[in-house]
Amino acid sequence: MSEGDSAGESIHGKTSVVAAFFTRVGQVYQSWLDKSTPFYAMRWAGTLLLTLVYMIRGWYIVTYALGIYHLNLFIAFLSPKVDPSLLEDEGPSLPTKQNEEFRPFIRRLPEFKFHSATKGIVIAMICTFFDAFNVPVFWPILVMYFIMLFCITMKRQIKHMVKYRYLPFTHGKRTYKGKEDTGKAFAS
Repeated sequence: MSEGDSAGESIHGKTSVVAAFFTRVGQVYQSWLDKSTPFYAMRWAGTLLLTLVYMIRGWYIVTYALGIYHLNLFIAFLSPKVDPSLLEDEGPSLPTKQNEEFRPFIRRLPEFKFHSATKGIVIAMICTFFDAFNVPVFWPILVMYFIMLFCITMKRQIKHMVKYRYLPFTHGKRTYKGKEDTGKAFAS
């Protein structure tokens, strides 16, 4: 690899100003994201607030693309990390019978990474500052098409969940409790 071939380097082998800027922005963003890890309710409240601000300015075609991106994230959030339809008796699978060993549901896209929806909203908001993205469309058609796409996709996902008997939410799942701790190490 010759000098200047790697990402972020100029011809002279030094890091370009633009690459350094975006690297620093990425580091600051990651730092704030790491600090907000225990405060998931506040993170989602911030995302909701950002969504409301975006709705003031949002354009139809950009909002449609953002909706499809969020639908894609949501489907990945509902899907297991290892798709049981691809396994077919190879390796570990989700339990299908009452007496099988419990295996926890592991998401393909964990909640913390699902929060990249915020990045999508910020990028969509930036796109609204450029007239090239203000494409004239008949918005009711986009809304109807998105609703149809959402319904078809969710129907397929729910059928998959029923067929392979997994539930991606903890609400309604059976929980097991051990005996209560009396606080005494030895019975006297």
